Amino acid sequence: MRPTFEGRARRAIAALGAVSAVTAIVVLPGTARSDGGGGAPTATAARVADIAPGPARLNVMAGARAHVTGRVNPAAAGVRAALQRQTGRGWHTIDRATTDAGGAFRFAFRPGRPGSAPLRVSVGDARRAVGRLNVYRHAMVSWYGPGLYGQRLSCGGRLTPRTLGVAHKTLPCGTKVTLRKGGRIVRVRVVDRGPFVGGREFDLTSATRHRLGFGGVGTLLVAA
Repeated sequence: MRPTFEGRARRAIAALGAVSAVTAIVVLPGTARSDGGGGAPTATAARVADIAPGPARLNVMAGARAHVTGRVNPAAAGVRAALQRQTGRGWHTIDRATTDAGGAFRFAFRPGRPGSAPLRVSVGDARRAVGRLNVYRHAMVSWYGPGLYGQRLSCGGRLTPRTLGVAHKTLPCGTKVTLRKGGRIVRVRVVDRGPFVGGREFDLTSATRHRLGFGGVGTLLVAA
């Protein structure tokens, strides 16, 4: 006996209902579902509202170990975090970490070349600055000023007792250089050409010398 029109219609409606039921229990990517349907989001689906930086070691010699720590809020395990360094071409990842059960992360890395650049931690859509990484090397320096005040600087302007900066033979004018002596750190620009005495790499202006508490001629830590 051939099925009636009404019978075929009822079977089609029943089939459509079954498809709808299957669609209703599809688990979306990035979520977890227990047998009872009340599962919590997995780590890959965690939404980080904030990044709290912790202790960091950012002033190091080239080749020495630096580190950055912190945690994500709300706390979640298995969240992937990236440590990024800013360059003239944007932000670049230099290390990666995964949070522990309390949401804490730790980056440990060895910068190979001297230089100075801002760092940030990136987790999903959240970003947080963590400070400036200064990677130092030793450089022989001297200073100048008295008897030359009022003279033109090679990079523009005139030298005064308040001029902050350094002289260098080849670094482009305006290049920022980080100098350290003990616990004192200054970041100044190249403002002049020199020194013209063999064996010396930088000449500090008088104001820069005073900021550092530097003597006459000697070695400083330089990140440039």
